[in-house]
Amino acid sequence: MTEVLEAPAGRLNMGPRREAGASAAGLVTEQAPSRVVLVRPHHFTPNPETAADNSFQQRILHALLPSAARDASRAVAAAAYAEVTELGRTLGSLGIGVDLFDDSSAETPDSVFPNNWFSTHPDGTVTLYPMYAENRRAERREDILAHLQETHRVRRVVDYSSAERFGEYLEGTGSMVLDHRERLAYACRSRRLSGGLFAEFCRDFGYTPVLFDATDGDGVPVYHTNVMMSVGTDLALISSAMIRDVSQREHVLEVLRDSGRTVVGLSESQVNRFAGNCLELAGPGGRYLVLSTTAEASLTDEQRETISAHCTLVPVEVSTLEAAGGSVRCMIAGNHLPLR
Repeated sequence: MTEVLEAPAGRLNMGPRREAGASAAGLVTEQAPSRVVLVRPHHFTPNPETAADNSFQQRILHALLPSAARDASRAVAAAAYAEVTELGRTLGSLGIGVDLFDDSSAETPDSVFPNNWFSTHPDGTVTLYPMYAENRRAERREDILAHLQETHRVRRVVDYSSAERFGEYLEGTGSMVLDHRERLAYACRSRRLSGGLFAEFCRDFGYTPVLFDATDGDGVPVYHTNVMMSVGTDLALISSAMIRDVSQREHVLEVLRDSGRTVVGLSESQVNRFAGNCLELAGPGGRYLVLSTTAEASLTDEQRETISAHCTLVPVEVSTLEAAGGSVRCMIAGNHLPLR
């Protein structure tokens, strides 16, 4: 089910496996990229095809939007457009490179979450993924891939998207949380992650799989791993209590600690406010943990102190987009590729 497209001769990066994102402060990390890709929607609306298994999605707003007045729908779309614009400006002000692409289509309501359909890797690989919702498959864009190939050293494209034909899915760095440094792939089982395809990815890329089950308080499986955990350079945030099986929970925490991470425990209530949906990025001034204002407000003083010992908290307002069931981390496709 995997298609591997080798890049043309001359594009192979023979340098060390390190980020293009080594900052002026001397930071060299494979885990915290210094460039990102954002997609700005012109016709944002919560996606009806993803509501069934996304307990984070605000069903009230989803139910109201189709029957809302045209002006109200336009106001929601304008607010979402502004939130992506401001996220890009905020990251740019920190010295993080931002490639911003517009989506003028009304047929791709979740295009603002590009990390689900592609990922990039420090060795020069771009990976394309199969999507569970049919209307999300049109999010894969040749122009974004072409831009990455033109501006970065892409040596191959690995394409798993044909697995959709067989009912198998692996929604990128939403369904998996990757530890590039230790070659670990954390993932919770859901409709959006097929176990066999996850194992195939881990074999292809040399990651050790850390597969577990996680549910909310009502027993609904967590739809994406990156809503309940985040792994940075020295820090990990996780709601381990949502891993109900004690042996699985202890194993995940042991792997995180053995990887050298300081672990910040999150409550399920904090996860519901998107505290787990954050991403560490690197800029000239250091490392930053980017998260929503909703998520940041849910943190305790002790959690803020622990996080701030490793990176600077950068809260951004994305409450309109959170109505679609994703937050800041879902909006950011980290660019780990070496620059040309």
